Amino acid sequence: MQIVLATRNQHKKQELVALLSGLDITIRTLDDFPEAPEVVEDGETCEANAMKKAVEISHFTGLPAVADDTGLEVDALGGRPGAFAARYAGEHATYEDNCRKLLQELSGIPPAQRGARFVTVAAIAFPGGKTMSAKGLLEGAIAESVVGSNGFGYDPVFILPEYNQTLGQLPPEVKNRISHRARAFAQARTLLQQAMAEHSVGA
Repeated sequence: MQIVLATRNQHKKQELVALLSGLDITIRTLDDFPEAPEVVEDGETCEANAMKKAVEISHFTGLPAVADDTGLEVDALGGRPGAFAARYAGEHATYEDNCRKLLQELSGIPPAQRGARFVTVAAIAFPGGKTMSAKGLLEGAIAESVVGSNGFGYDPVFILPEYNQTLGQLPPEVKNRISHRARAFAQARTLLQQAMAEHSVGA
C-alpha cells in the first residue's frame, strides 16, 4: 500500500515519516508529484484544512493521502492564533516572525496566565471518497522568550510544565513520543492499519 504525505514542509515530513515508521506501507511525498496543486489552507479550523489537503492530494495522485494541520490556542488571547498559527504574523511569515509576534502580544502577561495548547488534526483521504480523521492535544504554556533550537514552528516558546522545558529543548525522540502530532498520528496509524486490513481482505 502506498500513501502520500500531503506536505512540502521538510521538517514536518521528517516527523511524519518517523511517526508512521513500521507500517507496511510505502510513503510518498509531494516531492514525488511536482505537478501537485498548492492547496490553499483557507479553513476556519485545523480539521477543515487537514481534510481539504488530504482530499485534494488524494484526488490528484489517485493514492490515499495523509495530511495534518496544527493550531495553537493561547488562553490569554482568547484562543488565537488557532488554525491561523502558521501565518499569524502574515501570509509569508517565518517561524521566527510568528514567535516574535506571539511573545510581543503576551508581553506583561504573568506565567500563570500564559496557558496554551497545541491541536493537531490528522486527516486521511482515499481515492474512493472515504475520509477519516484523528485529533491530538498537548497542554502547556507560552514561555517569555525563545529557548531551544530543536523542532520548528512555536516549539521554542511552548513550555511543557512536566519537563520544565520548551519543545525546542527536547530531543526529537522525546518530542515524537509525547507531542500533539504524535498523539494524532498514533490514532492515524491505527486507522491506516484498519484500512490496510480491509484493503487486503477486498483484494
